Amino acid sequence: MTKETSSASPSVPAFRFAAVTFDCADPVELSRFYVEMFGLPVAYSSDDFVFLGGKDGAAGLGFNRLADYRRPTWPDPAQEKQAHIEVGVDDLEAAEARLIALGATKPEPQPQPDRWRVLLDPAGHPFCITTFV
Repeated sequence: MTKETSSASPSVPAFRFAAVTFDCADPVELSRFYVEMFGLPVAYSSDDFVFLGGKDGAAGLGFNRLADYRRPTWPDPAQEKQAHIEVGVDDLEAAEARLIALGATKPEPQPQPDRWRVLLDPAGHPFCITTFV
């Protein structure tokens, strides 16, 4: 690229992944589950929003109060999941037991339980634990 074309074309902005934010009825309560799962520190907290992690350029998790929040009903399509996160673990059995002790639930069916497990956080958001990430 010549100096002439580089100054004439707009620069491309830099993007970085910063966070995923979950809607929920109680952000303080839901964030406690994820603090225990990931060990992320609370970077910001109010009655309506909690943000975990995000220090030193690392991505974080946000939790936003939604007044009419309706928990997902996966696998029932009545109130579909809109997104989910994949969590890498070393041991599926141990990770599942720990997360259930923290308040997660395990719905049926489990699509490929030998490869990953689908769990629901306390607000009903599906997430997967897997040894392949």
